[in-house]
Amino acid sequence: MKESKSAKGTGGAEARRLASLVQQAIDDGADTVEEIHKSIATLPLDVLERLDLFEETVKDVRKVQDTSIGAIYDLIHKVNREVGKLAQELLERPAARKAAPREAPKARGASARAR
Repeated sequence: MKESKSAKGTGGAEARRLASLVQQAIDDGADTVEEIHKSIATLPLDVLERLDLFEETVKDVRKVQDTSIGAIYDLIHKVNREVGKLAQELLERPAARKAAPREAPKARGASARAR
């Protein structure tokens, strides 16, 4: 039974929608994890800042830490965007056709009796 053109189009649109949904979920998850990462990483620096012994050093460390954490999650978002683009490209390609049709299985009964 052949699929109608509208059914094929709907399947491709559904696949693209799903790919977009997955990409958005990964971005949202990465944003949430980044916020948690930053809040946990800040805790020891907050304690050191209250000691007033390393105030300037803590400020410098905080800047480096924020930049490093930000760079990591920026990279995660970039990879996610690139994978999303690749998924969209693959989903937009027409389905690959089979190289050769499958052969029907050989009848075993006739050849087995001939032996």
